[in-house]
Amino acid sequence: MDEDIEELNLSPVEAHVRVVSPLSFPDVDEDSINSEASDSQLPHVLGDAVLDESLLITTVPDPIRLRGVGGSTMFGLNSKFEDEFPSLLTGKVAPEEFQSTIQYINTILLKSIPFSVKYLLCGCLCCCCTLGLSLGPVFILNKRTKYQIRKLLDLENHRLYNKLGLNWKLNREQRDGNNLREYVLLIEFLPKVPLHRPD
Repeated sequence: MDEDIEELNLSPVEAHVRVVSPLSFPDVDEDSINSEASDSQLPHVLGDAVLDESLLITTVPDPIRLRGVGGSTMFGLNSKFEDEFPSLLTGKVAPEEFQSTIQYINTILLKSIPFSVKYLLCGCLCCCCTLGLSLGPVFILNKRTKYQIRKLLDLENHRLYNKLGLNWKLNREQRDGNNLREYVLLIEFLPKVPLHRPD
């Protein structure tokens, strides 16, 4: 039977229709089955596999970007993020939860950015004497600040936002109109898994 399929140069779907259908319906001849199994009939022949693939396609909105609005920026990290509640989050998360998360992030930035500025000024003054080593604390403090924010966002995602279909992330992006890069907060919408998806 496999040799007959190879001789006819049939696709796997057509071969399935030709081989299985006569066995399933012995009273019907093979020519009538082949004429009925046209392209419009293939989704019915294939069954749930085609239908499930079409149901898995979901549209996810673009992520919400929260940019820095503070007065000072250190290595792309601003001293404050905007705390206005985005309209796209209406009905998904309470404004109080959003304000609380932004307040935690802004508190971390408020504590670290002024120290970074002071260390940067001192490091620049002593740069010639220390061969640039005096700038090391500035980079370490900046890296520590980003780590604290990412750790906080992971905790908040695990505690609340992932359950609501959202995911917060600190992301470095290029500014519009120039080559400078800045850190922004991204609120991503997670795709919903269909409940009728087979295991």
